[in-house]
Amino acid sequence: MPESIHVGDYVRSPAASGLDATSYAKISEFELSGFLTRWDSLHDDALQVTPERIHPTARIHPTAIIGEDVIIGPGVRVHEFSSVRKRSVLAAGVSVGFGCEVTHSFIGENTVLGHQVGIGHSIIGADTHLSANLVIAAISLWNYDMRVPAKEIVLHGLGDEPPYRCTVSQFGGLIGDHVQTGSMITLGPGIAVGRHSAIAASVCMGSTIVPAASVVRSSAPEVVIEPRRI
Repeated sequence: MPESIHVGDYVRSPAASGLDATSYAKISEFELSGFLTRWDSLHDDALQVTPERIHPTARIHPTAIIGEDVIIGPGVRVHEFSSVRKRSVLAAGVSVGFGCEVTHSFIGENTVLGHQVGIGHSIIGADTHLSANLVIAAISLWNYDMRVPAKEIVLHGLGDEPPYRCTVSQFGGLIGDHVQTGSMITLGPGIAVGRHSAIAASVCMGSTIVPAASVVRSSAPEVVIEPRRI
């Protein structure tokens, strides 16, 4: 287990999303826990320098709800009855399907969220496809009061190494570029999925580091992680 996790080992920085003057343009240069700790202030700074909070080429359905602190890039599509809120960023070309909820998350360029996808406090890479009825949870079930979370989120590798400490009590996942998923999946709180990985339908998994180019599938009573053939 590395002592640090670098966002750039999972997610590339956006190239054409109107974020050049913000820290999001260099998101791949951050160490994960450092970014999570500073995320709120970095986003507030981005709002001050972003010329167009919602790009004029974005297409947002009238029934969608967009928070006043959300940044939406060119060519984004947000479909019916979806909610994007609380310091979220949708980079260029993102598609948010019917009935989704995106909360305090960064979604990389050209990523697709299928219908009824729920994402909280997460970093999602570019060219990723998350299928319908997927949830990335951000708060540990073991908090005494989940409205006021205090339990730190940690990530565990596949060996016996010490866990990676995220230093925050709300973190869903770091999902790499070109990841693909099936439907009816629950991830987090606390997961890192390497680039070019695939997660099969019905997987339920959290607090885990998945290596790049892996296949994750459910094989009762446990989750199996194995190399992916590309």
